[in-house]
Amino acid sequence: MTTLTSAPLAPLLERLFAQAADNRPEASPAFADFSDAELSRLLQSRTDYIDLYARLKDIPLPVSRETGALLYMLARASHARDIVEFGTSFGISTLHLAAALRDNGGGRLITCEFEPSKIARARANLAAGGVSDLVEIREGDALKTLSANLPETIDLVLLDGAKPLYPDILRLLESRLRLGSLIIADNADDSPDYLTQVRSAASGYLSVPFAEDVEVSMRIG
Repeated sequence: MTTLTSAPLAPLLERLFAQAADNRPEASPAFADFSDAELSRLLQSRTDYIDLYARLKDIPLPVSRETGALLYMLARASHARDIVEFGTSFGISTLHLAAALRDNGGGRLITCEFEPSKIARARANLAAGGVSDLVEIREGDALKTLSANLPETIDLVLLDGAKPLYPDILRLLESRLRLGSLIIADNADDSPDYLTQVRSAASGYLSVPFAEDVEVSMRIG
């Protein structure tokens, strides 16, 4: 048995995924007055996304079950000890990554979130899952909170916050990425500039799409 597949984490994740399935963004009254075109524009905007995510403060926005399992597998297989996550939300992806750190023998996961109510929920979930000791949550704008006090080397990065900021967050962390480090970008199709960046032959990354909208990249130079 692993931390991911045993109590208290496994039943907790089952509850959280079930709750997320019953509380999807498209069913929220907060978006009743938004057209698909307007939502798409907000997702692509480098300034207006703040309004979008403020409306989503009560919505979990989790990774899928498959992506969660992938995160755990990649962190375990790469023997990750230092992980950075952009976008905590309710902490479902954080729980998967922290479980991998526990089973790797320990480490540190730095995650960030600008919505205080989501941080409170994430802290409660991390405590319920028994992995709080492995996680540091930084509150505020990730462009500031991830600009200092980072590990000397980073083994794995998850990008799952505001999509227009993916290129900027990667640039903040880039000098700390060790060769062979992994970057997983959820909903990567909503960040075309990021995909151009990591798929460029001169980028220093080897990058492939996984499933519908997850991009997995490796630092190779």
